[in-house]
Order: sequence, then C-alpha cells, then structure tokens
Amino acid sequence: MNIPVPSGEYAVGTFTYTVWNDRPEALYPSRMRSVASRVYYPVPKDRVNGCTRAKCMSRNMAAGIRKAFRIPLNYDKMEAAGENTSQCYADAPRPDGEKYPLIMFNHGMMSYREGNSFLCIELASHGYVVISVAHALDGICTEFDDGSFVPYDRSITKKLYQPFIGGMVAALRFTRSKGTAEELAEKFDVLQDKYCGFMQSRLEEWVKDTQASLKYAKEHLSGMIDFEKGIGAAGHSFGGDTAYKLCADDPEYVCGVNIDGAPFGNRRDTVQKRPFMQISCRANEKVAAGIYLKHEQPVWKVLFRDMNHVGFSDMKHRIRFASMTGKLAPDVMHENLCKCHLEFFDAYLKRVKGEPDIKSSDVITVTRFESDM
Repeated sequence: MNIPVPSGEYAVGTFTYTVWNDRPEALYPSRMRSVASRVYYPVPKDRVNGCTRAKCMSRNMAAGIRKAFRIPLNYDKMEAAGENTSQCYADAPRPDGEKYPLIMFNHGMMSYREGNSFLCIELASHGYVVISVAHALDGICTEFDDGSFVPYDRSITKKLYQPFIGGMVAALRFTRSKGTAEELAEKFDVLQDKYCGFMQSRLEEWVKDTQASLKYAKEHLSGMIDFEKGIGAAGHSFGGDTAYKLCADDPEYVCGVNIDGAPFGNRRDTVQKRPFMQISCRANEKVAAGIYLKHEQPVWKVLFRDMNHVGFSDMKHRIRFASMTGKLAPDVMHENLCKCHLEFFDAYLKRVKGEPDIKSSDVITVTRFESDM
C-alpha cells in the first residue's frame, strides 16, 4: 500500500483529546457521552527531527474495520510490513507564535476518527489545523485518551431505515429516479421523512459532538488556531451532512465541504448562507440535489468519475474491491480530492484568492451555482 506523502510546506503533527461526559447518550440515557478528537497541525519541517511517526490505526481500529467491511485486515502483518506508519508525527512541537485557520472534520457513519487521515494530513501540511471528531457508537471504533474504546453499536444498522427492508427498497428506487433538482429534492425529503427518522435525530447528536470538540479547542488550543477567520467544516458521508448543517445554522462556520453525503434533516426552509462544495460519485449524485437550491453564496458541485462512496476515505488505499471504492486509481482520487479542498478553503477560509481554481477534467466534472436568492 502506498500511503500518500503530504505535498505542503509543513510537516504535520498530531495529538488527541477527549471531552469527558459531555451529556447523556441519546441512545442509552443512563450513560454519558464523551467526545474524542484528533488534531492535525502544521509544524516546520526542521522541528520534527527525532519525532516519532504516528500509527495509521490501532489494533482496536483494525479489528473494527475487519468486522465492518469483512476484509482480511491483519494488524500484525501491517505492522511488520511498515504499512501502519502515518505521514504525521505524534506530539510534534506545537506552533509557537503562529496561528492557522481551523477546519472541523467529521467522519462517516460506520467510519472512524482517522478514516480520512490522508486528506486531513494534506490539509495540515498546507497550513490548516484540522480537528477530526469521533462519534461514539456510530463509528466502527471510538478510542478515548484513557485507553478505553466503544465499538460500533450494531443495532444502529437496522435503524438507518425504519422499516429497514422498505427503506432500502425505497432508497434504491430513488437512485434510479429522474427529475429536476427541485423534483429530486422533494423525492428525497419524502423518502427521509418516511424512513429516516433515526438519521435525522442522530444528526443533531453529531452536531453536538462537533460543538463540544470545538469548545475544547477554543479553551485549550487558541495558541495555534486563528479563530478570527471563522471556521471551515468538512466531512465524509454523514459527516458531510454534519458540515452542511453547521454551515447552514451556525454563523461561526464560514464555508464547508460535503464529501458524498446526503442532506438529512428538515432542510425545506433552509437557506445556505455560506460558500459550499458538494463532492459526489455518480451513484449518490441525486441525493444531493437539494444542496444546489436556496443559497446566498456560490455552491460548487464536483462529480467524480469511476468512484464509489467508500473510496472517498482512506479505504481507497486499503481495499482493492472496485465495487466498494470505485475504479479510479487511489493516487488520482487523492490528488483531486485534496485539490478541491485546498482550492475551496484557500478561497473562502484563508481568503488568499478570489475563488477556487477548479476545472472539469477527465476525472471530475465541476459546476458552479451562483446565488439563487
């Protein structure tokens, strides 16, 4: 496996933190919900000499992936082959006197905190602090700073659609439906209102997780983060939907990117007031139709060819099943996915350029929607 090497001017450091007992767990009210996060941050390259590379994943994470994706992922074999060494440095010296813009990142349902680490590391190497938030019970494995961990709650799988079989059939029919963006958005709303009440309620919990993690960052990491620029939001799948909701509802978030996520939640009256980018594969293109409606700032649509949903994560470099990740080569996917994020956040978060320089190619098709309000 070829782990992508970050291309920015900085090396990348990383550490974790946990917000303990933030609130009662909505699924099990007798328990308290804690929020674990991983920080990726820029470090001058001459300051990482002697530092230790972080691991891509822990043994617990590898076991969770093996169970979730039914793939023969052997942790000990990865370690022996040197395939579990990340392109960032554990507890590298933190920025001294330099502050960087912040991107809050959320993984997808049944993913994990480091599930998009290659993208997060690339962003940090170009001068961003990226905080990746874990979502206990919904992620395949959530690890805390005291060594404890919470595995994926398998009861969630059948709650994603209620009733499950009927919802799955309706979702499949929707992907084959036709219509204008307005018609597709209405069809998706009908689908989620009938079958996806659990997903709508769970979105609120993910937003609370992100805000708890952000509160910690404001209290403890203000020395490395430039909060005056506002905050960027990004995420994959359900984490991308979380980014959309944060940008729509919270003025602290100034722009956001959704990687192949559907806009769950009651968004009929939502007006997106922030610049936003929707990245999709062909199979999930239609579920995002509502994102291109009702917005006051530019919305970008980037459609990847030869991609499947899971392929937008680090799994693209680990799973060789095109049916899961798509036929597009991992390095080509990574290069284009990172370019989309960097161009977008350089324009709307760092504000070092007027707008993203992203053009259609043989890999992506790019559409820019002007304000329609």
